[in-house]
Order: sequence, then structure tokens, then C-alpha cells
Amino acid sequence: MATTRKTRTTKTPAKPRYRTVWISDVHLGTIGCKAHHLVDFLKQTDCETLYLVGDIIDGWKLRNTFYWPQEHTNVVRKILTKSKRGTKVYYVTGNHDEFLRKFVGFELSLGNIKVVNEHVHTTADGRQLLVTHGDAFDVITRYHKWIAMAGDVAYEGAMRFNYWFNRGRNAMGMRYWSLSAFAKQRVKAAVNVVSTFEDSVARECERRGLDGVVCGHIHHAEIAERHGVTYHNCGDWVESCTALAEDFNGRIEIIRWVELDHLHQRDDGKVMPLRPAARAAAG
Repeated sequence: MATTRKTRTTKTPAKPRYRTVWISDVHLGTIGCKAHHLVDFLKQTDCETLYLVGDIIDGWKLRNTFYWPQEHTNVVRKILTKSKRGTKVYYVTGNHDEFLRKFVGFELSLGNIKVVNEHVHTTADGRQLLVTHGDAFDVITRYHKWIAMAGDVAYEGAMRFNYWFNRGRNAMGMRYWSLSAFAKQRVKAAVNVVSTFEDSVARECERRGLDGVVCGHIHHAEIAERHGVTYHNCGDWVESCTALAEDFNGRIEIIRWVELDHLHQRDDGKVMPLRPAARAAAG
């Protein structure tokens, strides 16, 4: 008598789906860009609207040295694929991709992708948020560009140091650690610079009568109340691999896609890891 073998079907877990996702400071074209983690993030999440909040492509670096591995092309492909499948994409220009700003006046639009200098986003619960890269509120970047560019060279050196330093850590089974991100949280002068930036952006929202802001620029993910408005910062995909996500009720949270040693310093309920702990540690 023949026996019938039952086959077990395994359901693929549904992708997290959001109303809106914000990412910034990817810096495609630089050695510090964590493009492989961003591709993973884009593959495993869906959203109705995606904001690219500036410094996605590092035009400053590409002007001097062309560095563009396949992983960086894969990021562009994933964004284009999302756009083709119905995700509305806003490319908000930043200081490192300022070459795009001259096209904004022409209302440049590529399919479902629109290039803007800033945008006012309305959340599901009706709040009005200014979406801007944030470099306009950085005194050094705005008025002393040569200092900013010199600092960028030093930053690139730090990223190269981090690259080799973390290859050694990875070989010993340790997670990624960023010197610059650590300094932003622990060095008093750096903390003051971040705080001044946050206050400046928040005061502009207050002046415009908006409920909050979403920005990038300083590579430090944060959600905080400032001067009666809510300040949101996307973070980056160089040091911290972070994004912001809005659910369908209007709630916005920080996503930390990869767990990093220097970020295990507080637990305030604002962090929403999406990956299982074992995978996050391996990332």
C-alpha cells in the first residue's frame, strides 16, 4: 500500500511595511559607505514613500577620486526598483550632492522619483514635518566651506582607519565600532556642536509653524523634543546604519539595522531593531 508523504510548506515572513521611510548620508562613492547593509535593508522593507534625505551620493569625493564598487550600484538599483514598483521617492539634496540643486528649479522628476531641496511631509496623524538635509543650519558648512572640506578629508582618513580597524575586530568575532560616532556621544565639544545644530533646525520649524523636522547631515540618529517641535534625525549609512520609519498610525521610530558596540549606551524605547539578534550580531 502506497503511503503519501506530506510536504511541509514554510511561509516566508512578510516584509515589514511602513507608510514612510527616511534614510540619509549614504555617501555612495566613499570607502566608508555600508552599501551592503543598506541593500539588505532595502530588500527586507517596503514603504509607500521613501525619502533620501541628502548626501546619498558623495559628489565631493567623486570629484577627486572615483570609487564605485558593485555594491554601490546595487543600492541605486534597489531604489529604482522600489520606485518602479510604486514607492514614491523624494531625493532631498544635501551638501555632498549639491550638484543636483541646480536641477531643482526645473522640477526634475524621473518616474516616481522627485528631486527637491526640502519638502513638507504630512504624517498619518496629521503632523507637518519639514524634511531637509540640514546643511543650511550648519554654520561651518554654510559660511566656511573650505573648513568643511578640510574636515571632510580628516573624516575620510578616520573612515579608512575604521575600515582596517574593524576588519581586525570582525576577524575576532567583534561588532563594528566607530571612533567618530563614539566621539559624538562622549566628547564634550562634539556633543555641543550636535546640540547647537539640533536647536537651530528646531527653531526654524518653530518659526514656520511646523510640528517637527526630519533631517540628516550630522550622522547622529535622534528623536527628541526641541523648542516645542519634534526633532528627528535619520543618522547615516557610514557609521551607524540607521533609518527612520513611520507606521500607518503616524508613529515614527528609529531603525538600527546593524547593532554597533558604541550604541549600546542607552535604552529609551526609541530603538526598533528589525532583524533577529543573531543576524544583527553577525552583520
